Formats: sequence, structure tokens, C-alpha cells
Amino acid sequence: MQSKTLVILALMVLLALPAGAQDATGKAKDKKDAPAVASATNPRVATPLPASATDDPDYEIGPGDMLNISVWKEAELSGTVPVRPDGKVSLPLLSDVPAAGTTPTKLATTIAERLRQYLTDPRVTVIVTAANSRRIYLIGEVVRPGAIPMLPNMTVLQALSTSGGFSQFANVKKMYVLRMENGKQVKIPVNYKAAISGQAPDQNIALKSGDTIVIP
Repeated sequence: MQSKTLVILALMVLLALPAGAQDATGKAKDKKDAPAVASATNPRVATPLPASATDDPDYEIGPGDMLNISVWKEAELSGTVPVRPDGKVSLPLLSDVPAAGTTPTKLATTIAERLRQYLTDPRVTVIVTAANSRRIYLIGEVVRPGAIPMLPNMTVLQALSTSGGFSQFANVKKMYVLRMENGKQVKIPVNYKAAISGQAPDQNIALKSGDTIVIP
């Protein structure tokens, strides 16, 4: 009779446990068998960094760019921020930090140096998640004129592929690129037919940020 009472009490204890505390055999799980949970309180779980919008290590940050600024083990100081028209970013503790005209690596160094008055050994990573400051412009007889984001190593033909094609009035023989060099506007003729045929690869001009492709 006593043994039967003990069995009943043991069953009552097991039933009182939460469902997640039992395994398939009905036995209580040990806490050490529970899966690790990714959280800010678990430093062993690494937070994946966002993808970079550019693979150029010398990329110069500009107004309109989006930057992911990560301070190791300091979630409240990390996040994605825009570069304002004045070229600065707003960060916790540091207020305004100049960003335009510098590279992500240099900006990370600057932020780390300024954080040393608050943190012992700040480790900062800066990633350009949207390169909005680098744009080129299509003007003239194309279906979709206007500004387009400049991709790494973009050429004239690649830019034109986003235009939707030429209008019936386009004069591709007189196409050209306008570029600012040393404070002056330079006109660079483009032989479209030679470029697209592959006969003159040099006519498929590599573009620079701010270039304007004109299709008269």
C-alpha cells in the first residue's frame, strides 16, 4: 500500500512540471540540456553583420548613405543611421560625428577614439548598407531618365541598361558624358555603336559618381 502511494505521488510531481521540462520518456530534463538562446545577455552568440553595399575599401562616405555602426558588446550604442545633408551622423553619447569624405575604416577609428572617454576598449565596425550618395544621371531621349544608384565599376552601357531603352528620336551618335574634373565640366563623347558591338571597349566608359549621360 505504501509503495502504491509513492508511485501516485511521483506521477503527480511529473504532471505538475511544465511540458518543456520533460523529455519523450516523461523524465524531467536537466537545464544544461536546454538549447542556447541568442540574446544580448549571451555574449557567445554573435549577431550577424549586415551586407555591405560596396566592396571598395576606399569608398568615401557621402550625404544620403546609410551606415551600420556596431560597437562590440554595446547594443545600445549600435544601429543603422543616415548620413545627413551636412555630412554628419548622430550617435548616442557622441552627438554629431563628421562622416562625409572619409572611409568606413577611418570613421570607425574616429568613433572608437571618441568613445574611449566612456568605454575602456571600444571596438567599432562601420558598414555602408546603402550607397545613396553615389549616383549618376540619365538625361535626354531615354524611356526612364533621372538619377540611378551607381554600382561598383559601373560603365555607360550598364547605366543605359536601366533606362528602359531609347526613344524613337534618340541620336546615339552624339551621346556624351558630362563630368566635373578639378571644378570644371568636361564633355566626353561616347561612340555607342562601337561600345555595344565590342569593337571599341574603351568607348564603354567607366563612370564616376556625379556623371551625367546625355542622349540628345
